[in-house]
Amino acid sequence: MVATAGTPMWVRVPRIAFGLFALVALVDIPVRNIGVDGYSYTNFFSYFTIQSNILGVLVLLVGGLRDPGSRGWQLFRGAGTLYLTITGIIYAVLLADVDVQMDGLWTNAALHKVMPLVILLDWLIIPAGIKVTPKLIGWWLIYPIAYGVYTLIRGPIVDWYPYPFIDPRTQGYLAMSGKLVVIVLFFVILAAAVAALNGFLVRFWRESRTHVS
Repeated sequence: MVATAGTPMWVRVPRIAFGLFALVALVDIPVRNIGVDGYSYTNFFSYFTIQSNILGVLVLLVGGLRDPGSRGWQLFRGAGTLYLTITGIIYAVLLADVDVQMDGLWTNAALHKVMPLVILLDWLIIPAGIKVTPKLIGWWLIYPIAYGVYTLIRGPIVDWYPYPFIDPRTQGYLAMSGKLVVIVLFFVILAAAVAALNGFLVRFWRESRTHVS
């Protein structure tokens, strides 16, 4: 029998609801483009936004339906939180006015704004019992770095890049590399912050209760 984390139902039910909400948002655009000439499903699923939201859906639905308590699952949950937090911040700072194939307003809001906030709030409420370590940060950053490598290898082959900051055609490889180094350093700081803030709201509430008592 698989041990559960003991997450209360008032958290698990919203997890399921938002997981299904994001799942609908994910399939909305591909379904509406069935049969449309020139539409690339490979390009669509090559967006970090889409991939991070797929992981987010898994985190919320599995967390809501099964509520695993293993350390491995909690690390996966943290990774999903980090990647969606990256999605939300990068979109707000760099991509709010860029065409990223989100031609539905509600879909765009769901995947770039709602889901990052929901999964981060879940992370702040429900402790995972992990600590900030260089090894943890390294494991969490494997996927974003691998995504960047995939994008830079695939880009010249199909003459398409998902985001301007990782497109050497308009800025050259030197300028792009400088930006990517800054972004990776930001990811390192963000990964450490996400790990450190796990369960912050619960800790804050308990400490407030203690001081009041």
